[in-house]
Amino acid sequence: MPKQKVHSGAAKRFKKTGSGLKRKSAYKSHILTKMTTKRKRQLRGTSEVHPADMSNVKRMLRQN
Repeated sequence: MPKQKVHSGAAKRFKKTGSGLKRKSAYKSHILTKMTTKRKRQLRGTSEVHPADMSNVKRMLRQN
């Protein structure tokens, strides 16, 4: 039986951690001139994937 393929878009966006999966904040890629400095600063860094979305993300990454 062939190997299961990983969703390549999801593989670029999510990283595995010891406790779960981490993700980058949205709205931080372009058209940042109209956004306040405070908002851009708060969107820095990563956060955990929400438990409601965890099953979908794990299925895309082919994790059990």
